[in-house]
Amino acid sequence: MIAPIAVGAAALLAGVANAQVTATGTMGSTNPPQATLGTAVNSTSMARLVSLNAIDDFCLFAPPEPNSVIGNTEAEEVAWCVQARNNARQIPDGTFTSVHFVKTPLYWQIQGLGDLTKLNIAANDEGGELDPHGATGLGNPVGGNVTTNATGSDVHYEEWMNYMSYQQFCLRICIAENSTYSAAEMCQHTLDEMGCNWVMPGDYTDNSFTECEGDSAYPPGIYPQANGSTSTFQQRYTGTYTDGAGSVGMWTQGQTVTPQTAYSTPATSNCKTYSTIGNGVAAVATASSGNSTSSGSAKASGASATASASGSNKASGSSGASASGSAAKTAANAASASASGSAKASSAALPAAVGINYGPAVAGAVSVVAALAGAGAFLL
Repeated sequence: MIAPIAVGAAALLAGVANAQVTATGTMGSTNPPQATLGTAVNSTSMARLVSLNAIDDFCLFAPPEPNSVIGNTEAEEVAWCVQARNNARQIPDGTFTSVHFVKTPLYWQIQGLGDLTKLNIAANDEGGELDPHGATGLGNPVGGNVTTNATGSDVHYEEWMNYMSYQQFCLRICIAENSTYSAAEMCQHTLDEMGCNWVMPGDYTDNSFTECEGDSAYPPGIYPQANGSTSTFQQRYTGTYTDGAGSVGMWTQGQTVTPQTAYSTPATSNCKTYSTIGNGVAAVATASSGNSTSSGSAKASGASATASASGSNKASGSSGASASGSAAKTAANAASASASGSAKASSAALPAAVGINYGPAVAGAVSVVAALAGAGAFLL
């Protein structure tokens, strides 16, 4: 278990001071009681329960209304699932041109490309980040919950992040922590403008569908240094505040130079390649679907295996798709920031020998902190 340490002001203001692995909160009011396959497909559902179990059994958060901008609707997003599950809306076949699912010791992650306007995201919207925190601490979306069956049964997890744009998505659910990094650090939620490739490095190759095992990446924004220390990136924010005397001042936090990539893209192995994924639904259905899939496996519901291969994953971002989570935020989030350490191109990952702890832990400190309490409202 990670020993209690001083938590940076930015983390405190963002509500992650007491992060843990498994969720202890209640289900959101619009959610079903538990993750369930074979539920009726509801094209107007407001359920907000996302599951990540397999390359053809996962959900994403996206807007309930057509032509919506993610940055304007973060608190309102609903669950969209490949399979008929969780009383959610169903992702139409043909939405994705690539999907890459990786299972690591500390998190399960899925990312890819496609036409996400089919999930009500406005065309050309560079998107934003969904997470269990939000400016009010109620989550973006409010009442959003997540599960995986990484342990063999459906478990609710406390820390997760889901970046969505009109053509790119990525979802990470942190299923464990080790003696160095907490689940909150592995699912760092304050880097909303950096985008999928930077925050969740991995395979973003288009026209490809893979399911792999992999090493865990270093937490987003962590850059190990040659002397054994780490440099921690913090996104730049600016804003105004009013002091007790009524005077208006300006606050800033974060750095002004942005590293171009994450520290590394971890290697993957035991990969299975599929020709496509789907559910047999050409458009969003309004009636119950008979298609379902066994949890944790890619069955005949639409994921067609064509080959298997082991090896390192490909360079993230090779498709040229824009990074989600960049343009739709407020003007207060305008300038991106940087860690003092430069980004390296190595494939280094977290040391494999570090023990995993599935119990509660205290979130790690952020190295550069907000000087004023007013900064908290912008840490989404």
